[in-house]
Amino acid sequence: MRYPAALEIVRERVKPIRETNNRAAYRQYWWQFAEPRREMRAALKGPRYIAGVAQGKRLLLAWADAWTCPSNLTNVFAFDDDYAMGILSSSTHGAWAKSRSSTLEDRLRYTPSTVFASFPWPYPLSAEQREEIGTISTSIIKRRQEICAASAIGLTTLYNQVDEGAYADLKALHRKLDEAVAEAYGWPKVAAHDSDAIVQRLLELNREISAGKRRYDPFGTWASAMDELPMQDLSVECWPRRGLRRRVLRRDRARRTAVLAPLIRRASIPFVYTD
Repeated sequence: MRYPAALEIVRERVKPIRETNNRAAYRQYWWQFAEPRREMRAALKGPRYIAGVAQGKRLLLAWADAWTCPSNLTNVFAFDDDYAMGILSSSTHGAWAKSRSSTLEDRLRYTPSTVFASFPWPYPLSAEQREEIGTISTSIIKRRQEICAASAIGLTTLYNQVDEGAYADLKALHRKLDEAVAEAYGWPKVAAHDSDAIVQRLLELNREISAGKRRYDPFGTWASAMDELPMQDLSVECWPRRGLRRRVLRRDRARRTAVLAPLIRRASIPFVYTD
């Protein structure tokens, strides 16, 4: 046994609860996670993925190694590229998340079905724009890792200190990222610093895409694969593409896995998973 001390903790804290569960598999395999999330694992083809807090004061994102098992309060974004991290870390995505998420007390509760599923990505954009966003994103991650390691703090404490005026260089990098993302949408740089204006621009973009007035295929094979999913429609106001209705996965995990897994293997589709 490689980790006897860890297993002893699970035996002490988890086994008594599992023994009272109605599902035989939960009782018998008390040391294992309740659900294997095979469809999520199938989507995580790269060496890493983007992990985001499901609820908190602010939307925090970080890289996680592919072998890392996320908790039920972690959203998993099946991307492994710096460009995607840059878009999701930008003020544009943050403003959209705040406008479309629910809340728990005063904390943001990121809901993929209403935030990510309806978020219009910049499209089209040049290779230079994609590279610039990815480069800035890499610089942000590197700088904050340096700060956290040197000061023995986490991201929540770090960004609280940034709000109080610390680490001006990190704040400047975020500003640079926000402006680069705004330019990728074809907006002026100043738009990156006005949350209300961002949301209005994204809503208008969403409507144009939904009405078929704008070509939209930021992930290449998204449309053909999503059209094959016989699943229930999401109840949100706008849709990212005419004729392409976003679908929410039914709760029947067996059917969901059977339908979705081969599509994910065939097309690199950035689904978001959460419990």
